[in-house]
Amino acid sequence: MRDEGGRNLIERAALVTAYQATRRVTEELCRPLATEDHVVQPMDDASPPKWHLGHTTWFFETFALAPFLKDHRPVHEAFAAVFNSYYEAFPGRVPRPRRGALSRPTVAEVRDYRMTIDRGIARLAELAGEAEWREAAERIELGIQHEQQHQELLLMDIKSIIAANAIRFPYAPLPAPPSTERRPRGEGGDPPRLLPFAGGLTRVGHEGKAFAFDNERPAHPTHVPAFALQDRLVTNREYLEFVNAGGYADHRHWLSDGWATVRAAVWRAPLYWEQREPGAGWRVVTLQGVVDLPLDEPVAHVSYYEAEAYAAWAGRRLATEFEWEHAARGSGCGPADGVFLESGLYHPAPASPEGGGRPRQMLGDLWEWTASAYLPYPGYRRLPGDLGEYNGKFMSGQMVLRGGSFATPRGHIRTSYRNFYYPHQRWPFTGIRLAADA
Repeated sequence: MRDEGGRNLIERAALVTAYQATRRVTEELCRPLATEDHVVQPMDDASPPKWHLGHTTWFFETFALAPFLKDHRPVHEAFAAVFNSYYEAFPGRVPRPRRGALSRPTVAEVRDYRMTIDRGIARLAELAGEAEWREAAERIELGIQHEQQHQELLLMDIKSIIAANAIRFPYAPLPAPPSTERRPRGEGGDPPRLLPFAGGLTRVGHEGKAFAFDNERPAHPTHVPAFALQDRLVTNREYLEFVNAGGYADHRHWLSDGWATVRAAVWRAPLYWEQREPGAGWRVVTLQGVVDLPLDEPVAHVSYYEAEAYAAWAGRRLATEFEWEHAARGSGCGPADGVFLESGLYHPAPASPEGGGRPRQMLGDLWEWTASAYLPYPGYRRLPGDLGEYNGKFMSGQMVLRGGSFATPRGHIRTSYRNFYYPHQRWPFTGIRLAADA
């Protein structure tokens, strides 16, 4: 019993340590911001950084502390309305487009809120009984993963704040010269290659006891015909050919809904591409400020519609999510290969010149649109209770992305990870990888 109890204390301490480390990363991501930057909401899809700080805290308070710490009382009765994202089980929430109108709570009050809940989580680990802790620990782990998702969302939304400002302030300094731990930023790039992959019956989805979201389960067999996958992401140089060829003015490349979106939104290039005047060279908004378009870096901030149109123009297609996972697993791709949040680049990097017959940039750099609709796997079951709203209710009208981005924490990604966005959205860190039939 003593040994079992000792192991339990070590497990509790390890989870609290992981919790604290995740919370520190979020706060560090906000450190370069002025107080005024914390409250801006430049578009309906984005949220103010202050809201992210509060929402991730509300998640821990609502789903971990309130059910299991007996003497816990809500920090503020209005926070359930202010910081609830989309949970219908908690009525009265502020609509997403109105988050930027909330001057209260102040940034300082939100930071106090975070510290209060942090202390509560530590007390819960100290006081909870065994049965309570087992369930609470699962929710704390989910909350950690949830906050890591919001770390990427924070950078997405900060970039939208920079783009909306007349003063294009740099969030981060330009990257340091490449070292042995960072892939070179490349000059000229190499031509893409199509790598063949054998078809057949393969297993997709997450297996084992390690953490995974409910939408990654259950693992199941599926048949994948033989196919080919481009060995790296599409670059700005390559996408610029599509732009210069009138790709945004030719309906033949576009899905019907995509073409309607192009006309309604007057798209003529990816999000954050800019020209001082018609015919001038392109510049692009980055987290380091506005720079000349880096031609050999992967094209970013394209919608599914744009990715699909570019593939059609290039005589290729997008991979299905099952082809993508089959290729990533079969090639032995791992998180060590890519650019992630910990890399400190805050930007995708050009592909390394040494492919060795393996696909590059599969994990990290940019999320890759797939041709797969976001749907449940056979045998899928939502999480029980209020947490059942986390993923399952969004399985309609969205498309799956795979692989992670430069803003994804390295330990957060898996080859089975399923991200999802609506096909018109392009403020996420999204890119393109082409595929072809065998």
